[in-house]
This record gives sequence, structure tokens and C-alpha cells, in this order.
Amino acid sequence: MNFETIIIGAGSMGMAAGYFLASQGKKVLLIDAFDPPHTEGAHHGETRIIRHAYGEGENYVPMALRAQELWVELEEKSNKHLFLQTGVLNAGNPDSLFIKNVVKSAETYSLPVEVLTAEEMKAKWPGFRFSDDYVGCFERNSGVLMVEDCVSAYRELAEKSGAVLETNTTVQSIDCTESVVTVTTDNGKFECENLIITAGKGTGPILSTLGLELPLQPVRKTFSWFASDEAVYRAGNFPAFAVNYPNSDELYYGFPSINGAGVKIGRHDKGQPVQPGEKLADFGAFPEDEQDVKEFAERFMSKEIRLKYGKTCVYTNTPDSDFIIDRHPDLNNIFFACGFSGHGFKFASAVGEILSQLVLNGKTELDISDFSTERF
Repeated sequence: MNFETIIIGAGSMGMAAGYFLASQGKKVLLIDAFDPPHTEGAHHGETRIIRHAYGEGENYVPMALRAQELWVELEEKSNKHLFLQTGVLNAGNPDSLFIKNVVKSAETYSLPVEVLTAEEMKAKWPGFRFSDDYVGCFERNSGVLMVEDCVSAYRELAEKSGAVLETNTTVQSIDCTESVVTVTTDNGKFECENLIITAGKGTGPILSTLGLELPLQPVRKTFSWFASDEAVYRAGNFPAFAVNYPNSDELYYGFPSINGAGVKIGRHDKGQPVQPGEKLADFGAFPEDEQDVKEFAERFMSKEIRLKYGKTCVYTNTPDSDFIIDRHPDLNNIFFACGFSGHGFKFASAVGEILSQLVLNGKTELDISDFSTERF
């Protein structure tokens, strides 16, 4: 069967790209090794933060703002509640690069960010305990995305627009000429004019078979839920947050208790490298799975907070933690997005639109030059 575009990897980025192409009348096939949304990639765990004043660099802000517009649009088209405006508190030492980037991006793009002292933060949210050397940057318009629901919404709309989805399907080989790409799977052969690869931790190995080696490192990560005082920590009373330890790259993120689930906390840095095909060790397999987040919760929140359970996921990291969104340097009809380094989901709507624009127009409305493979 022939298609205009085949997408390998129908998770967050791939499913969004499939929707944008199919909604414009293009014949699209999405192939996934599992049945999205699923727990084998980086898009499970119920929630992700969306921030606009960006601690990872102001070059992300236009994409974050566009992504927010597209999430609102997806809510309207799918009639699903996907975004919860909890506000986001970014906290750390005022001299930290993370906080400096938040402040600078807010100033550059005139974003509504409230700068707070440690005392003001404690007064506003009694569930936090910050020492006097901390400051906070509060984004009232930011919040939380319901991740599996977002992927499901894009899937439903993509299929309604005519996209074909091959689930539980393994890609065996890819053959490419200037005009045709042939993808062979365990369910048959498919041909297309353009190929998009958004396969998460599998993207590196796939691109390697196409002569492109990228410095991608999959890393096992964990996140945990804590039983907490709902009057203090529930959504509506408590924000989503990112906290940078002083004089280090140590960064923790978290969520208020949503629907009584408890406070969710994860550590953004570190993690255990994952080899191709390796099964992730269950939560608790390493002492730091529980130790790191418990120490964070007791230091910055409450000694009474109690760990309920945890889950694992995978970051696919680049050396600089910035994304890769590009076209194959030798094969003009192959595009890819990868290396989201644990901070990509919030941008999935915008990345899907960007990939569709690359396929249809060869260029994008947003500047993605910082995400080129040429930097390596």
C-alpha cells in the first residue's frame, strides 16, 4: 500500500505529526511497536508540566507559546480536558543559570512572571519550605498536560482524518531512493514519498541503518507519587514546580495532587544509561529511585510526606540536552525528531506541526536552526 508519508513512532511527536498531515488531506501511515498511548516510551505517567518562561533557554519560548495555543486548539477539537492551569513555580538560587534563563526569557518575551522571595513563597504555598537564599518565578498561565489523554486525542483526530495506524508492528528494514521510501515490517511492506522518524529511544538505531549516527543516549528515569495533605497540596491550592539545587545541575520537578493521586515528584538530572533492546529495571531497583525524591520532599515540602509508589520511563538525551529536529543530510525525503532529553512533551503539539511543515513545505514557521544535527 502506498502513502504520501509514513511515520515510524506514533507516540507524542509522531501522533501529532500524523494528525497535522492527515487533517490537510494527506495519506498517512503511522507505525508503532506498541499501541499508543502506552508505557514503553516517554509519554506515560499521567502528567507533564508546560512552562513558557524557559529555564533551558529563551530560544524555546516561541515553540512553547505555539505549543500552548495548539494544546488549547486540541482541547476544543477533541472535547477533552487536556490542560490544567495550576501555574508553575520555578525556584532556585538567583545566580543559577536555570533561574537566570527563566527571568531573561520572561523579560525578552514580556511573559507574566511573578518573582517571589522565599518568605513570599512560603506564605503563598505553606506546603513549601525554602531557605532564605531561594527565589521563585511563578508563571500563572502555565500548568499541567494530561499526557495519555493528549496522545489519545491526537490519535482519534488523526484516524478521523483518514490516517492509518499499524500498532504492535516492528520495522525490519528501510530502503530509500530519491522518490520512494520502502518500509518493511513484520506486517508487510509499505511505500511512501516521505518518511518521518519519531521513535524515541529507537530513533538512533533506525537512523544508524540509514547512515546517520547521532549522539543519543537513552537513560532510565523514575518518578514517584507521595501521599500528602490534600488541603495543602491539591491542584488549586498548590502549583506544579521545578526546583534547582544551589550551585549544581540538580533539578527536581513536581505536580500538585490531581484527583487525589498525591504529589508527584521526579529528578530531572542523572539516571541509568539504557542499551538498545534493554528492558527497564522496575522502580526501586536502584537505591536512588526512592532516596533522591524522598530527600527532596523532606527538605522542601514536609517530613510527614509519604512515598506511595513510583514508575519508570526513558529520556533520550543529547550531549547538550537540546532537541534534534532535522532532515537527513543525504536523504531529502527523510525527517526526524528526537533527543528530547526529558523536557520535550510540552512541545509535542508544536513539533508535530513543525514536522508536517517540513514535509509539505521544506521549511517551518518557527526557527528550528538551534535543533539542527549540524551542531554535532
